[in-house]
This record gives sequence, structure tokens and C-alpha cells, in this order.
Amino acid sequence: MKKYIVLVVSSFFLFKTFAQQDPVLLEVDGKKVTKSEFLQIYLKNNPNPKYDKQSLDEYTELFKKFQLKVIEAEKLGYDTLPKLKSELAGYRKQLATPYLIDSAKNQELVKEAYDRMTKEVKASHILLRIDPNALPVDTLRIYNKIAELKKKIEGGEDFGRIAVANSEDPSVSFNAGDLGYFTAFQMVYPFEDAAYKTEVGKVSQIIRTRFGYHILKVTDVRPARGSIKTAHIMVSVPKSASPDDNQSASKKINEIYDKLIQGENFETLVKNYSDDPSSNNKGGVLPVFGTGSTTRMVTEFEDAAFKLEKNGDISKPIRTNYGYHIIKRLEWYDVPTFDASKKEIQAKVNKDERSLKTQESFVSNLKKEYGFKDKSKKSLKWFVANIDSNFAKGEWSASKLKSDKTIFIIDGKKFGQKEFAKYAEQNQKSPKNITNDILVGNLYKRWEKEAILSYEETKLPQKHSEFKALLNEYHDGIILYEIMSDKVWNKAMRDTVGLKAYFEANRSKYTWSKRVDAMVYECSNKQIADEVFKMIQNDTINSKHVIDKINKDSELNLRVKTNKYEIANTSFLKGKNWEKGVNKPYELDGKIYVIKVAEVLEPGLKELSEAKGAITSDYQNYLEKTWLEELSKKYPIKLNLEVLYSLGK
Repeated sequence: MKKYIVLVVSSFFLFKTFAQQDPVLLEVDGKKVTKSEFLQIYLKNNPNPKYDKQSLDEYTELFKKFQLKVIEAEKLGYDTLPKLKSELAGYRKQLATPYLIDSAKNQELVKEAYDRMTKEVKASHILLRIDPNALPVDTLRIYNKIAELKKKIEGGEDFGRIAVANSEDPSVSFNAGDLGYFTAFQMVYPFEDAAYKTEVGKVSQIIRTRFGYHILKVTDVRPARGSIKTAHIMVSVPKSASPDDNQSASKKINEIYDKLIQGENFETLVKNYSDDPSSNNKGGVLPVFGTGSTTRMVTEFEDAAFKLEKNGDISKPIRTNYGYHIIKRLEWYDVPTFDASKKEIQAKVNKDERSLKTQESFVSNLKKEYGFKDKSKKSLKWFVANIDSNFAKGEWSASKLKSDKTIFIIDGKKFGQKEFAKYAEQNQKSPKNITNDILVGNLYKRWEKEAILSYEETKLPQKHSEFKALLNEYHDGIILYEIMSDKVWNKAMRDTVGLKAYFEANRSKYTWSKRVDAMVYECSNKQIADEVFKMIQNDTINSKHVIDKINKDSELNLRVKTNKYEIANTSFLKGKNWEKGVNKPYELDGKIYVIKVAEVLEPGLKELSEAKGAITSDYQNYLEKTWLEELSKKYPIKLNLEVLYSLGK
């Protein structure tokens, strides 16, 4: 008895000590946030944390607003909405994956991936598509067909010719099955695995992926070229382009190249002439591609880029299926060391299907840890006896099952026939021509594995504090986004009456400065500008006529655009006095401008339609502010300033 009292008292002091070490920093409607929890969130959102009073106060204000919104979302039952529950369940599965694998085997795969990243394999393939759930008879038919193709190739027939005649990969029409060079993570894992295990000049064994059956022929292996960052100028050529359009595009890219050779700025030429909308506002810069990157470019582009010897080098114009390109090398990166790239490779492996290979051994370890007991031999007999032809049609029901015998026990938890029956009903349409004992056995193996992993997933928040924190973060983020959409973002767009009332009450904030309604002629030199200036004096001559004449010899001579421009906010207009009519040519930043002003518009108030974007944004801010004021009254916040200011000490 005395020993029991001593244990209780000791536990009390341990709890008290821990509570003192991790005091409550903030409380909202009974929800407590401890010092350690707040610090974890603070550090995650502030990579370079500061612990002075101003920094902590500013962040705490944001945190309080966040907590108020989350509390309100929970009170209104947002976390019970089927759509959000499903979304959170999906994120939970993703977050749990790294915790549900055999770490030792996982590290083997990380090292394997790195070793493969030091080499690039060139291969051609033939694909015969097959549905993952195809019947055995169909699977066998496709398998036999690809086996026959393999036999022909090994007998000396040309791989490319066989590919063009038989492969169901859409790209075969223009590449004869040649996939170019690739490295780890750039193909599905079974395909990658076969490529790296097949000798140069040899044809692989038949491979099954989620796309179907493949055979591949490895034609080369080379050291990895590393990865590269480039920029480009692109003149697009649509697939339906006429010969004249092709010729015009070729002429234009060569004129741009000539300007580069003569010393004109690459970024300026990108801005003025590139047809790639994803990069022409970023100096033509493209995502990094090459070894280890999931980004791939077409072979012609990659080869031209990697031939550039040093940063700043520029290629001659090259042709791809998308048009013409001039490529500039910005940075080249060698394959990093294993230690430097291990973390990134680990993240990729965890998301890649190769990680599934480690789950079998992980489940085996869980069985040992939790004292797994198999009772399936007797309890599965009912299913073997009662699954009929309706199962293959997806119409089978386990409604006749009255018992719930235990199938297996793990960690003291029983998994019975009812759970397996539910799983069986959800996973019907199994192949025909298979005996029930094999069908049930295969189904049971999958269910047992999934059930054990699902059980372990429920234990993760208790086993791993970082998993629990991430799960809470996703939970709060999902319901916060939804309630913000309802209360602020979407409400501002739907509430046309409220938006109009807000606009009328604040109309003086939305004004135009002085503007011109103008046609802007952007000329490549003074001679062209003078010619344009003379032509547009005649009001009967339209801009198309001017463009056709001036750009007869070069597509780069003239660009024309028209709009209503705010003078003070338009770089090529501000600082000048504009008059109605044709204004004299002037030079700015290497360009000559001729401006034909249709009308000078004096400052004035904007209409709702003219300021819709800005007004909607301001109205959203207004809605959020008033909503937060209501929540602050509804859910008083208790903040322990002493604990807050002790952070970092």
C-alpha cells in the first residue's frame, strides 16, 4: 500500500514538473496551446526566428486570428463534412506512408536510386496496353503476343520496325519507340528497374506496369550529364502550320539570333519576341532539367542545352515539335554527392511505387511486435463456399453471412468475418476461371496487409509526435480554407448587393489618373519610326496596313498595341504631355515609339466594372475584419504573455 502511495505521489510530481516545463501559452474556447506546441509552429513558419517583443507580438496576432477561424469552423461542423473528411483522409494516407515502411529496405532503395542517378540509360520500348483488372484469358493473350514480338526481335528483326507496327505508345509514330536517355525517377519503377538491369544491346524480359506489358531494348548507357538551368527564346510553329508559316517562323528566329550575335540583350529579346507564355515574363527561364529531375525536355532541346560548354553560352536556333528555340545556359549542376542528395531522394522514394516493396517486411515486423495470431483457416471456409459467379460481375453480397468469427488477432484486436466480407464486397470483379480457394486466398492476403497497416496508422499519432503535428496542421488548413471560402472569398464574389454597397460607400478610393486612349507603334529604329509617323497621319490607313508594309522584310521591325493607358503608370508614357492625334517619335530603352492618341481622358472616378478586381479584394478584407471582430467577442482568448516572452530563453 505504501509503495502504491509513493508511486502516485511520484507520478504527481513528474506531471507537475512537466506542466511547469510546458505551460499553456494560449487558450481559445477551452482549446489549449502549450509553449512547445506554439514554438514548433512558430519555428516552422519562421526559418530565421526572432524572439524580440515586436516579432512575437506580430506573429501571435496572426496565430490568434488563425485559431479563432479554426475554432469557428469546428463549431460549425466543417470537419464533419463528407468532402473534407475524405480530403483529410487522403492527406493522412500520404503523410502516413513514410511511417509504414521497412526503414532498412527503404534505405537500400535510396542508395539504389542514387547509384542509378550517376548513369543515364537510353532505351526503346514496345507497349501493349492491358487493363490492370483484365481477365486471365485477356492477360495471357496480350502476354503471348508480346512474347512473340520479343522472339522476333531476338531472331534478328528490327526493333524500331516492330515497334511502329505494334506498340500502343502514342509517341511511337514519331520516335519508333526510342525514349532517349533517362535516369532514376523519370520512368515508372518496374520499367526503370528493367532498364538498369538489362545489358546494352539486349532485350529485357517482359515487364508489367500499370500501363500494360513492355519489352525494352537498351541501346546505350552513359555517365549522367548532371542537370542544367536554361532560358530560351521560342518562336512557336503549330502542328497545322502552313509552309509559309514555317518559313516565316524560321526567318524570325534567325533574325532574333542575329540580334543576339550583334550584342542585343537576351532578356529583352525574350520579352519582345518569345512565344512561350510560361517563361517570357521571366527572362525565358525554364525549370531545371536533367539527372534526378522529374522535368524532361524533348531530346533535341536537351542535347542542344548540354552541348553548351559554359554559363552564358547561347545555342544556334534549333527545331523541335513545338517550334524554334534559342537556348541560353544559365547554370550547370553536377550529380550531387550521396550525402547532399539523400534527403531529396528519400522524399522521392517515399512517394514512388518502389516504396511498396518495403511494406511486406514492415507488416511482417508488425506481426511480431503485436503478437499476430492467424485464425483464417476455418473462418475463410464460408467465403470459399459462398462466393459465386455474381462476384465476377460485381453483384455478390455477403448478406447470408450471420457469424463473425475471428480471422486474425493483432495487438489484442480481433478482425472478423464481417470486416473481410465488407472488403470483399468492395473489391469484386475478380478474374473469371479461377477457383474460389485461390480467389479468397489472394483477396485475404491483400485485406490482411491493408488491415494491419490501417491499424498501425491509428497508432501513429501516439508513436510519432511529428506525425500528429502534421496531421493537425492539415486538419486545420483544410477546414480553414473551406470556411474562408464561405465567409470571405466566395461571399465577396456572390454578394453583389453587398459589393455594390461597399463600392458606393468607398467610391472615392477608386479613381483613374490621367489616361490616353492610344495606338502604340513600337519601332525597331528611327528610320522605321519616321516612316510610321508619316503613314499614320492619314486616318484612312489602319494598323494592319502599316504592319504589313513595315514588316514585309522583317517580323521584328514593328509591334502595335492599343489600349487606354494611365500615363503615370505606363513606363513608355509617363513624364510627357500628350495631345490628341499623332505625336512625334521618341526613344526609350532602345526602342522608338510613335503614339497616336484617339482621346486624352482626364482623371475621374472608376465605375464598378472598371475596378472590380480591386474592389472585390478590398471587400474581402472588410468581410474578414468584421468577421474576426465577431469571433473575438464570441471566443475570448487567454494569452500568457510571460510564457510568450520566455520563448527563445
